[in-house]
Amino acid sequence: MMHKLRMAMGNRDDHYDLEGELELDEGFFSTEIPTEEKTDKIKRGRGSQKKAKVQVMAESVKNEKHKPTEKSRKVKHIKMKVIPNLKAETITNQVRKNVSKEAKIDSDDSTSYVKLTEVVSEHHPQVINKKEVGVILPWVHVAISNAKRLIINTFHDIKPEYLQLYLNEFCYKFNRRYFG
Repeated sequence: MMHKLRMAMGNRDDHYDLEGELELDEGFFSTEIPTEEKTDKIKRGRGSQKKAKVQVMAESVKNEKHKPTEKSRKVKHIKMKVIPNLKAETITNQVRKNVSKEAKIDSDDSTSYVKLTEVVSEHHPQVINKKEVGVILPWVHVAISNAKRLIINTFHDIKPEYLQLYLNEFCYKFNRRYFG
């Protein structure tokens, strides 16, 4: 029953495009290793069998009058999509499916983002040092860390095929909390 509800949440999110100013980045979520791969040596880092790749997109606008304790941007909606790889074609297709053509995207300077100008009006890639990530792309990183914490605290380890369902539920609740 819960899986059907989580699917419905994801289907609801697929009916609208993100628009305006956006933040874009990817996160790596730990998942359970399939039984047949448990005897294989586990890779570390981005290529690990335990890590699922997730593209995270957040509508956010600059908060010009923010206090030092506040974020530099205000959030509207977020979307999180499990993707098979970080190739430019994969990233660009996900943006094409989920983002308005008039959108303006802020991201890091990843080579995965080289084709984004083909599908949105503006793309502002920039080299971001680790200390400034939370200032330049605050909401995608808040969403990633909160989703990871929720999954780890609640389920400890999930099967990769269910990750998108849990992300659908997380985005639904996040969007209702911050945007009504």
